Amino acid sequence: MNFEGRLSDRDAWSTGDGCSAERVLGLLSTKTVFLVVRECFYGTTRFDDFVARIGTSAPAVSRALKQLKAAGAVEPVLYREPGSRARTEYRLTQAGEDLLPVFLSLMQWGDKYLQEDRPPLSFVESGTGRPVRARVTAEPAPEARSDEIEIRLRPAWRPSRKASSAPAPEDPDHPPPRDEGACRDNATT
Repeated sequence: MNFEGRLSDRDAWSTGDGCSAERVLGLLSTKTVFLVVRECFYGTTRFDDFVARIGTSAPAVSRALKQLKAAGAVEPVLYREPGSRARTEYRLTQAGEDLLPVFLSLMQWGDKYLQEDRPPLSFVESGTGRPVRARVTAEPAPEARSDEIEIRLRPAWRPSRKASSAPAPEDPDHPPPRDEGACRDNATT
């Protein structure tokens, strides 16, 4: 990148606390927070499912949801199943939906450099099946919404020996909170 005018003397300026990248990293400061966002895009709908799918403790998921709610990325919505009490699920707000390119960019980088040419998932347009990618461009292009993207398991993918699908053991000192949460249920696996 090139800096123009006053910005070319990098010792003369600093963004300090005003840096947007620093603020985003503050929001997505833990692995659990980012994985909750991932699960929202994947269609996770229950608090217990967040805990099981992420493989972390209920208190960590609860903290992540509170952090995302405070930042305006998720919002609580009450739901009730027949014969049950009302519970809370968490849905992505527009700010949360706008994290889609961030999520896809990190996934693409990981697919290219960390998966040994064996990425497990592909992201495609629902209507056409064309691959969806995040990219930096000056060209105007329509943005895809998460409900216009299908997430598919690649047929040849096999988990590595390091991967484990077993859920994390429950932490007896921190039982799950009474409220349950969810994000969206529009992604396809």
